[in-house]
Amino acid sequence: MDGTAVAPAAGTVLNALATGTGSAFAIDVELRAEVTLDGRETVTGSVAGEPDADTSLIERCVELVTERFGNGEGGTVHTESDIPMASGLKSSSAAANATVLATLSALDAVGEISKADAARIGVQAARDVGVTVTGAFDDASASMLGGVTVTDNTEDALLAHDPVEWDVLVWTPPERAYSADADVDRCHQIAPMADLVADLALDGEYGRAMTVNGLAFAAALGFSTDPMVEAMPYVEGVSLSGTGPSVTAVGNREDLERVRATWEQREGQTWMTTTQRDGARTT
Repeated sequence: MDGTAVAPAAGTVLNALATGTGSAFAIDVELRAEVTLDGRETVTGSVAGEPDADTSLIERCVELVTERFGNGEGGTVHTESDIPMASGLKSSSAAANATVLATLSALDAVGEISKADAARIGVQAARDVGVTVTGAFDDASASMLGGVTVTDNTEDALLAHDPVEWDVLVWTPPERAYSADADVDRCHQIAPMADLVADLALDGEYGRAMTVNGLAFAAALGFSTDPMVEAMPYVEGVSLSGTGPSVTAVGNREDLERVRATWEQREGQTWMTTTQRDGARTT
């Protein structure tokens, strides 16, 4: 029994570390998962180009799906990704989403669960293996559903879901940062700013929300605010994405190209994409 699926990356509107309320938006760069259920007792995962990668998340996703919709079948799961790992662009959420959908496809059970509930399975897997602090339902829901979402991560509740059409500029420095290693105590100290960002997001002011979030969380997590300050005169919104190190800016392409010329002088990779409205899907 075989199944394949893809899921997009996402950028941050509101980091959920401070209060449990988060917001994210899907961007058009994807991860692909291939699942084969072959009757073995265990699940073995692999990641293309990363022979030493931790595969516990994708393996747990397969286990949870087969326990619920199958008979606990084992097998293999393999992912290939265009999303930079540990860069704040929700590669873990995309991996979980794609794996869950691919496993459902292998079981011929895609129609038995909503996409939001499929995302919740991946969130549970992430909690089970300890790769997330908040549960990351904001990131998972944006990747699974497309567009922008606002969530209560303490309840895995979807508070808002809107389609958005932005061009997106991403600067990804060469270093990596893992969300499970973030200084949660320092993030809790900026909860009043996170509450403000949540109010802006729930009012549909996603760009302004991003920018306030970016300045606050960059300060809390020890990242420079310079890339955001450089972008602010030209973009609708700009933020540190997740717990970093990537920075994302949204707006129209002409204005983002002006920012791109500045960001390209920094070490790392600067690249352009768009938002993605369809979310994760089987292939």
